Amino acid sequence: MARLRLLAALMLAPIMVAATTAATATNASHPESADSRSIPIPDDFQPEGIAVKGSTFYVGSLNDGDIYRGDLRSGSGKVLVDVSGRAALGLKVDKHRHRLFVAGGPFGRAYVYGLKKGRTLANIRLTRAKRTLVNDVVVTRHAAYFTDTFAPKIYKLPIRADGSLGRPRAITVKGPAAAPTDGFGLNGIDATPGGRTLIVDHTDFGALFTIDPRNGKSRRIAITKGSLVKGTLDGILLERRHLWVVENTENAVVKLRLSKTLRWARVKARLTDPLFRVPTTVADYGCKLALVNARFDLGFPPPFGEGAPPGTDFDVVVVEKPSGNHRRRCH
Repeated sequence: MARLRLLAALMLAPIMVAATTAATATNASHPESADSRSIPIPDDFQPEGIAVKGSTFYVGSLNDGDIYRGDLRSGSGKVLVDVSGRAALGLKVDKHRHRLFVAGGPFGRAYVYGLKKGRTLANIRLTRAKRTLVNDVVVTRHAAYFTDTFAPKIYKLPIRADGSLGRPRAITVKGPAAAPTDGFGLNGIDATPGGRTLIVDHTDFGALFTIDPRNGKSRRIAITKGSLVKGTLDGILLERRHLWVVENTENAVVKLRLSKTLRWARVKARLTDPLFRVPTTVADYGCKLALVNARFDLGFPPPFGEGAPPGTDFDVVVVEKPSGNHRRRCH
């Protein structure tokens, strides 16, 4: 998340020198191009995470934990989950069971909502640590895994064969991904097919790692061509052998080609767009990508800061994947 040094100063000083209405208009101040377009979401929503199922997108609010549901084709949408006293960061759709898993940020919780009516299906405490940021989540057949940006931990929430949820447990990360940092650590997360290996990025280090969910052992993925900008790494998306990494305050999403062994990667493209305004997370939309603009350059919401000024507009940006990507029929 965010401009690392500024947010660390805002947030860590005390401890470590630690709209429910649907959007209806396009963002006129940021004109669309032939390869990208903007889909507005409610003003003052302060989004961070995005998930996509079909042409439907979901974004979560850092302000109060609301979830907004919209359509990537028509641009229409409305608030699906209207709550208070929560936070919504990374989120993923469990396509097999039609529910949404949400990382609960500083509250140390995981929330699960039904996709049809937005009913709360689960509200689970992952950690009792006072200093925590449950930041992102990936859902596999057998578990949901959450990163903690302020601790070398991955939280595993088991999913039983009947879809019921088991007792969560903390996986202590070992190896290079667990090296101490005063700012932001583990952030975006995805998993290989079957969930045998987790892939995470580390904001402070500007690095990628694999983590074995069975024992927490990590291994750095060497970037043999190109580089990632330290302090900006945020959400990630694994697409076969390609990994997309959001560099938030760089207003970019980077495409890397992974080796079969996941031991090295090469930067293949760096995608920027005039519509990017500090994007934080990315989701697959066929031959396109959907990113949500968090606009952290205008301020961080409580408890991180005072938030963006009242009336700030937010949006989702849809962009074409760079040429050379394997072709699939566009939506």
